Amino acid sequence: MDLLCEAYSSASDNEEEARRVKQPRPETTTAPNWKRHKPDNPFKNTNTFHPLPGATQFPAVHRDAQVPGRYISKRERALFGSQPSVTDPNPNPDTLVTTSPVMGSISDSDVRRDIMSLLRNKPKGRSQLGQMPQTMSVALNRHTKAVNAVHWSPSHAHLLASASMDHTICIWNVWSSDQKVARVLSFHNAAVKDVKWSREGFSVLSCGYDSTSRLVDVEKGIETQVFKEDQVVSVVKFHPDNLNLFIAGGSRGGLKLWDIRNGKVVHQYIRGPDPILDVEFTTNGKQIISSSDVSGRNLSENSIVVWDISRQVPLSNQVYVEAYTCPCVRFHPFEPSFVAQSNGNYIAIFSASPPFKMNKYKRYESHGVSGFPIKCAFSLDGEKLVSGSSDGSMYFYDYQSSELTKKVKAFEQACVDIAVHPIIPNVIASCSWNGEVSVFE
Repeated sequence: MDLLCEAYSSASDNEEEARRVKQPRPETTTAPNWKRHKPDNPFKNTNTFHPLPGATQFPAVHRDAQVPGRYISKRERALFGSQPSVTDPNPNPDTLVTTSPVMGSISDSDVRRDIMSLLRNKPKGRSQLGQMPQTMSVALNRHTKAVNAVHWSPSHAHLLASASMDHTICIWNVWSSDQKVARVLSFHNAAVKDVKWSREGFSVLSCGYDSTSRLVDVEKGIETQVFKEDQVVSVVKFHPDNLNLFIAGGSRGGLKLWDIRNGKVVHQYIRGPDPILDVEFTTNGKQIISSSDVSGRNLSENSIVVWDISRQVPLSNQVYVEAYTCPCVRFHPFEPSFVAQSNGNYIAIFSASPPFKMNKYKRYESHGVSGFPIKCAFSLDGEKLVSGSSDGSMYFYDYQSSELTKKVKAFEQACVDIAVHPIIPNVIASCSWNGEVSVFE
């Protein structure tokens, strides 16, 4: 009973009763009126809502819903005054506007002078584009679990993004003399599988095990868009010509072409239920090459499929006929060909013209894959092919002859991804299965 009395009473009511007691009452023989007294309207001559008395020990709640001039009953005022303002314990993450902590600067103001000179004066000629790194120059340590992907910003090439199994994306100001980690983006609710910079501006697109792709403004540290799916999203790629389009591949075999402007799916490409491992646009942006995990069945078809973007139909689904999955596909920057990293511990090369035949007489083999999502990348001039390896090394192959030209030890555990710098040819970023990110010059 005491609890009920406390819940339905307030300090304001006690004060009103006290004032009425102090006022002298005229003597009368009339029976007392037991009807509830209706107090004067406190908002009669004002449009401002007065807060509750200072005796209440809870913070004031929002009064936006209160209409000036409306009678507030004693019980309603008691409820407003006795209940604290509590944050929803299960908020909808899509309706929250959160920001990432600012760890350091994303400006190039304190970048080394020699690097700034190279960034501003792009090398001319293929001979300069073919330079390869020698040793590790920068070690970037922040992630606590395996790093799945690294990607340089094309427009602000001193910045590097890395996606990790620890649910975060790190934005690195690689050559900064101060704090190298500029942002830690924690918008995903699960492991992050891939991250890509937009070709213009400070935006990154990421995807992961929370079945979403997310677009984040790195400069402001604000998540601007969320693209929900009914599958784990394992890979994202921006369209090479249209900055408003990107392709996303997921665990249920679906490929979706999204339009950022309206947040809707433009086209959908479905061949089977096999998880998508990687996807790549051709140079002209008219075809998509997808790689799927078909290891659950003794069928090699559909492991690599070439799609016509506009017609949403496969041009070929029997490109790769060997009994291995391919965790990575990469299109050559100049020639009509593409390569696929195979779990058979080699890289196969294919023609980009129908019928997309595999070259049976040339392959790149010395590194190991061993079930890791090992990726590869072409040099800026297209003359070198660089691959990660399960032994923690980077392997450099001559594209024309497929011969191994160099091996650089990078990590103690598997070297997962390779990112060639978009401007400086002898700079490569790589990441490892134990959470390390390194830059080689």
